[in-house]
Amino acid sequence: MKIVENNSLMIQLQIDQMKQLRAEYDKKEVKYCTFSKDPSQPIPGMTLQDSVNLDALNKYMKHLNDKFEEMKQTMLIKYIPAQRMADLDEEMIVLLKRRDVAEDLNKKLQFRLNELISIGEYEKAASFAANSPRKILQNIGTMNKFKAAGKIRGKPLPLLSFFEAIFSTSHAFRCPINADLTLEGIKCGLSEKRLDLVINWVTQEKLTFSDKAGDVICAYGEQDTYNKAKCLALAQIIYSECDQHKKAFLCLCKQGQIQGAMEYIQQFKDFTSDDLMQLITACPQIELIQSLTQERNGKPPYLSFGLTVLHLFSTDMKKVGIELFQELNKGGKDAVEHLVMNDSFCSLEKWQEVANICLQNGFEKISNNILSILRSQSGVAEFEDDTINLMEHVFW
Repeated sequence: MKIVENNSLMIQLQIDQMKQLRAEYDKKEVKYCTFSKDPSQPIPGMTLQDSVNLDALNKYMKHLNDKFEEMKQTMLIKYIPAQRMADLDEEMIVLLKRRDVAEDLNKKLQFRLNELISIGEYEKAASFAANSPRKILQNIGTMNKFKAAGKIRGKPLPLLSFFEAIFSTSHAFRCPINADLTLEGIKCGLSEKRLDLVINWVTQEKLTFSDKAGDVICAYGEQDTYNKAKCLALAQIIYSECDQHKKAFLCLCKQGQIQGAMEYIQQFKDFTSDDLMQLITACPQIELIQSLTQERNGKPPYLSFGLTVLHLFSTDMKKVGIELFQELNKGGKDAVEHLVMNDSFCSLEKWQEVANICLQNGFEKISNNILSILRSQSGVAEFEDDTINLMEHVFW
């Protein structure tokens, strides 16, 4: 009886606590409730006056709609139907089976390739790799196996056979040979002095080019001067494909295609004056400099003649500058005047430097013409009679 009484007392205490908590809860204002079990009861959180006010009811309805949309979004994000889970499990099983099949196929293909290489059937191994499903054997790892074979007396280089095989079949695949293999293939072809193969690969096959591939071909052209023009043309194709416009422009200039180079500038229009100065330094051709410093179809020149001359003499390219003066000297004062009057980038002080350089290098006539043209302009007043010093003139 005592135990029962104690248990009853504890239960009564719990009941009293719950009553107290409920009383405290009822005293608090409940703003909104998402649902009501008994629609006939007053809406929790609303006064009797609000419950008959249309605006207040509309506001409460909007709150309920927002809450409903929030719950729908939560259900879409955090939960998925049980049937969808079953479908996903089935898809996962299918994908895992495909992965296992692909791994088994890869192992079989690797074994077959290694077997062909081990018995010295390099050409068959190369063809096998080129025609492997989904190009699974066309990678750097396979390439290294052919490279490790080295040179075999009386037979084609195994590595070259590999690249010939994969490049010749590249047009049959949607995805081209990647940039790394393309670069290694070009290096291999050039190392074997097979420029004919490289030309065919670059112009006919489906490859992925990089500026490094263009650099390799340019370097080969510097060594093989007989084929230098061909190498420059190939490198230009690669640079253009890679959007390396400065290098493509330089290839055109080195080929002597100055008109083509000027059209290239007009086509892309992203060459700055600093870019063009660097290109002149890399390819100091008189025809190129003249084309860049002369008007073209009524448009201003790309470069200032005066600033270009100063650049040439400041970068140990005096010989080119003298050749430029020699060509200018043939045109007489009219040619000098045309350059000076249409050069809006070269200041009075810079033109004086140009005139001094002309005088120092034996082109006194050009120097005098420049000074005479500058003095003849309106607003130029000479301060010294005995010594011409244009630094003390006021130009416009």
